[in-house]
Amino acid sequence: MPCRPAISSMFLGRACAHDLPEKLQQAANQGFKGIELFYEVLETFAAQSSGGASRLDILKGALRVCHLCTSLQLEIIALQPFWFYEGVLDEAEHNRLVYDKLRFWFVICHILHTDMILIPNRRVIISDLRQAADLGLAQSPPLRFFYEALAWGNHVDTWEQSWDIVRRVDRPNFGLCLDTFNMAARVYADPASASGMTYNGEKELQRSLARLLQAVDMKRVFLFQVVDGERLKAPLMMGHEWYVAEQPSRTSWSRNARLFAFEEGGYLPVKDIAQTVFALGYEDWVSMELFSRTTFDPDPNTPYCHAQRGIASWKKM
Repeated sequence: MPCRPAISSMFLGRACAHDLPEKLQQAANQGFKGIELFYEVLETFAAQSSGGASRLDILKGALRVCHLCTSLQLEIIALQPFWFYEGVLDEAEHNRLVYDKLRFWFVICHILHTDMILIPNRRVIISDLRQAADLGLAQSPPLRFFYEALAWGNHVDTWEQSWDIVRRVDRPNFGLCLDTFNMAARVYADPASASGMTYNGEKELQRSLARLLQAVDMKRVFLFQVVDGERLKAPLMMGHEWYVAEQPSRTSWSRNARLFAFEEGGYLPVKDIAQTVFALGYEDWVSMELFSRTTFDPDPNTPYCHAQRGIASWKKM
């Protein structure tokens, strides 16, 4: 399949500020072909449509979303993020997540006609991830999981570590999500530094990309997300408006100051990373990503502006 452009429902405007139908319409108008659907967005849409957020309301909302996307010729490529699953120590809570929440997500995915669920890392227990993958394989049709290393993760914060997990889980429906921001933000960028860079960041990134070409099986890369980050005017340390004492600076930076790739103010080596991923032979969905304070802007034009910016980024790439 040739690469096709996708965007997340979250990045067209947050659920608390903008209606999902308008966001989907703007994505389709600008030429996007796929949508990553955030569960928060689905839950909010269901509550607005049905007046409640029970599981039945959510399933009805999922059916409405599916019909709307079909009418707009948008494919729902994934449901995300399945948070706080792997490594849960309490057995009762673990069983609730596996046998209740995850199975409920399976039903939603079947309604949405999507076959992928994103698991962003928190704490990694390989047996938990194998259990989720095996349950997904048993579905008809099977459901896939893609695993993403977050640059501020406590236990997994590089693509190398997430790739090691994918190999150890060793299931055909468990693959990798590569994200230009998370790849660069860990080894290349440091928002708490005056320069915005890590020591020797350029060389470290090039070494990492060389390892990517040698190590990763393209067939196990299920999604590629493309996004940049703003170079901050001041280090993200105590006194900065986004500083939060109990969270890493990269987390605060990520939540407030990502940009669509190739926009003014961005400085991450998105092009180098993208060239490397495409050199692997990747030819699937490319999701133009944006976590930003601007998604909370209540301006009715926000979904249009973000869809326009996202498709311009795709065209530049």
